[in-house]
Amino acid sequence: MNAKRVLVVEDDLDFLRGLVIRLKASGYEVLSATDGVQAIGVARRDKPDLILLDIGLPGGDGYVVMDRLRLLNGVRTPILVLSAKDPATHREKALAAGASVFFHKPVENHVLLATMRRLLGEPTKPVRA
Repeated sequence: MNAKRVLVVEDDLDFLRGLVIRLKASGYEVLSATDGVQAIGVARRDKPDLILLDIGLPGGDGYVVMDRLRLLNGVRTPILVLSAKDPATHREKALAAGASVFFHKPVENHVLLATMRRLLGEPTKPVRA
């Protein structure tokens, strides 16, 4: 079986590196982008199975990215938003813009991976205490 392809869009390079390491260790093929323009190009070219998207990005914020992906080619790729922005303000806005899930940073690894598996239609693994 082929590894699921995940696009991580994050401008904080330390956070991005950490996510890439965790996702690769969990068996995912990982693509990355550090701004909105790059994210749209990678998503259109490489057609990821899931997108992990920050909201606060240079070159078009996460809302612009979601809007462009939907308008340009009708991409219905599940989008999991990871943001440090206030969830009281941004959760509903992100979901209305097309995100499947909104998480406020930081998010626990097991919660992130379980949600990703659900969005990708993969079997869930038991959580260890």
